[in-house]
Amino acid sequence: MKTQFSAAQLRNAHLADAEANVKACVSCGLCTATCPTYLLDGDERDGPRGRIMMIRDMLEAGAAPTAETRRHLERCLSCFSCMTTCPAGVNYKHLIDRARAHMHAYRSSRPFDRLMRQILSTVLAYPDRLRWAFRMTPLVRRLRAVVSLVGLGPVARLAEIAGAFDRKSAKFAGPGTAAVTTRKRARVLLLAGCAQQVVRPDLNDATIRLLARRGVEVEVVARTGCCGGVAQRLGREADAIALAKANVDGWWKAISREPADAIISNTSACGSVVQDYAHLLKGVEGYEDKAAEIAGLSMDLSTFLETFDLGPPVRWSSARVAYLSACTLQHGQRAGNVPKDLLGNAGYTVVDIPESHICCGGAGLAPILQPEIATRLGARKVDHIRGVRADLIAVGDLACMTHLTEKMEFPIAHTVELLDWAYGGPVPRDLAPLKDYMNDVPLKSMLRPEDYLEPVAGAE
Repeated sequence: MKTQFSAAQLRNAHLADAEANVKACVSCGLCTATCPTYLLDGDERDGPRGRIMMIRDMLEAGAAPTAETRRHLERCLSCFSCMTTCPAGVNYKHLIDRARAHMHAYRSSRPFDRLMRQILSTVLAYPDRLRWAFRMTPLVRRLRAVVSLVGLGPVARLAEIAGAFDRKSAKFAGPGTAAVTTRKRARVLLLAGCAQQVVRPDLNDATIRLLARRGVEVEVVARTGCCGGVAQRLGREADAIALAKANVDGWWKAISREPADAIISNTSACGSVVQDYAHLLKGVEGYEDKAAEIAGLSMDLSTFLETFDLGPPVRWSSARVAYLSACTLQHGQRAGNVPKDLLGNAGYTVVDIPESHICCGGAGLAPILQPEIATRLGARKVDHIRGVRADLIAVGDLACMTHLTEKMEFPIAHTVELLDWAYGGPVPRDLAPLKDYMNDVPLKSMLRPEDYLEPVAGAE
């Protein structure tokens, strides 16, 4: 694709990177076949090729985006299926991130839109703030009509999502190190996440139980948390860099004290962000080399388990599991089938879902920022899931879980919860209705989070 960036513009490393990606695009249009937003309405402006053209024009002009450009770029879900399809290797992720940072610099003219984004960026990435916000959800729901009227409908939508989880949530026990219950075979650092610690803290608990039971020491490092993905999605690049730097500092201190085999995440969206830290922190003094090493150590939990011998499962289930491959795992990390193999090895009957490469609509902030698109894609995915006649759904990303939980009549579990149960852990909390499918053989003892998390020596 032709570009007309000036020589002065190309001295900016960010714009030079954007130009290289635009020029790599050959406008073949193969990406449109897998783009969920293009699939809904067939609008070229809602497909990767059309968006790349708009990004090029916007960055070349170096001016505020038009209302049309802002609308169509904001509708992108960042599922990155286009990157899997693209024969030219265009890094669309870097392009859309650059476009969002540019649009953030020219903030929306709508004051309530700016306020809503400020609320999301200053709450979602911080577990203590989010926990407090969830306690306010009954009030927000009662004032829903007023909140929506003044332009803060997405905040009301967030309250609806929170309402499905706030009564069940518990505070995740961390930071700390999980003492292994057998011979130590490996050591990993766990990205505990931000919203996950509030919405589904049991995912981290299940991860630690599963690994510690198999000889993997797990450390949750103090002062690490949000990967920066929320800020990136909102175009707040400086905030994303600050959060990434905090994680790099914490993990670097930990691996300097004792090397780690991996930095793992059980939410694929977060793992995808960390794996791109070398690009995010490019040019940031004192962080480039560290970020590259951290990114090289980062992997999804399933990828780590793929090469780690879990041994035979201690329980068996006759449940028929429909595996939902999160976009950030199959397109972002290119590891979509690994969890299926792990579940099969654990004894589950795993079935594929049609259109598995198409986003369910739960991508990141999509249910909040683009509820109409998220709802339509969610309904499409639910129809496909019902067709495979499964007993439950397995998924590896928190956003997919929260998006689909409201829409399904049968339970959803994270892959790690099912693996944890098969290898000796408790029945996942949402699978109690499936007790007839679970041949639950109780262990002699079952550790609670406060039992297996010990303070890190010297941790602040």
